[in-house]
Amino acid sequence: MQRHAARLAQPLQSYRSFGTVGTKTSLVQSDPLTASGTVYGGIHTVTLIPGDGVGLEMATSVKTIFRAAGVPIEWEQFDLTGYTDSKDDTLVRQAMDSIRKNKVALKGLLYTPTNRLGHVSWNGMVRKELDVYASTTLIQNLPGSWPVRHKNVNFAIIRENTEGEYSGKEHEPVPGIVESLKVSTHAKTERIAKYAFDFALKNKRNKVTIIHKANIMKLGDGLFLRTCREVGKRYESFGIKTEDMIVDNASMQLVSKPHQFDVIVCGNLYGNILSNVGAALVGGPGIIPGANIGRDFAVFEPGCRHVGKDIMGTNMANPTGMILSSVHLLRHIGLSDHADRISKAVTKVIKKGNVLTPDVGGTNTTTDFTLAVIGELD
Repeated sequence: MQRHAARLAQPLQSYRSFGTVGTKTSLVQSDPLTASGTVYGGIHTVTLIPGDGVGLEMATSVKTIFRAAGVPIEWEQFDLTGYTDSKDDTLVRQAMDSIRKNKVALKGLLYTPTNRLGHVSWNGMVRKELDVYASTTLIQNLPGSWPVRHKNVNFAIIRENTEGEYSGKEHEPVPGIVESLKVSTHAKTERIAKYAFDFALKNKRNKVTIIHKANIMKLGDGLFLRTCREVGKRYESFGIKTEDMIVDNASMQLVSKPHQFDVIVCGNLYGNILSNVGAALVGGPGIIPGANIGRDFAVFEPGCRHVGKDIMGTNMANPTGMILSSVHLLRHIGLSDHADRISKAVTKVIKKGNVLTPDVGGTNTTTDFTLAVIGELD
């Protein structure tokens, strides 16, 4: 408890910030904080993986804005694709070594085919090998004019990245029967629970809701629920309330009464689903930023994991989520002034509503939006 109190006494800027310029949110964890691993002459080297689908267009938008804003970033870019055969992993290994060296990366989404048995999910591999266990996604209304069902939505989804249904352990003991293992451990559940409650503590959020299906999966989700409850008891004196909700009910409650949620902590699959539901509440996947945080590394990527293959090459993708993810990256490595300039510019463009992409009711292109953000830089 004394450790938590001591952290609270420290100035906010000592923590990694996450959110819009109006709602800076600390990406805090119990493990030691990390920053850029490669800095020469004030220039930070950051690994960039644009990803598949609209990833290259969104990465180009970020690079163009950074260049115009004079951000001291040098990119190490790796044009990975999920279409690469799992056996041909040379470029993947080079990208992983780059992240290990630089300690921070900006990443788009890599395509994972559903019809190729044994094909490795490069997205999952990056998160597991680097142990960036805490997926952090903020679902909140931006000051745009597009129609939404609810106003003043603002909650965080903290998702365990490295086990659960996405453990990747499947086999076919006999033809026609497939066994898929859901792995849950006390150690990793306790770790993600501590991250979620620390997140609530540092950001003055009052409640953590544990999402589970322990009524059916009594061992796996039962372990998750019990462990999170145990961690929650350590934060009661700080006024943080602990609740729990079955995942199917949570999906309905998220759509009908989203304001009841403050911080959500859950396993991999549930977090994936709820992040997409949450995105639909506030304007779609194109505006949701995200981050994956671990003890030693941080990988920033859009919070809703959509490749956007259907609009690839059309110059119609909304780069807001990728831009805001890069803003959070800048705060993570201590470039808060640059982060604020870009975040304010994005907010101005969205608030004016003259230059918007089709997903939020506009008619403009990715390039138009990028240039509008540059035009609003102070």
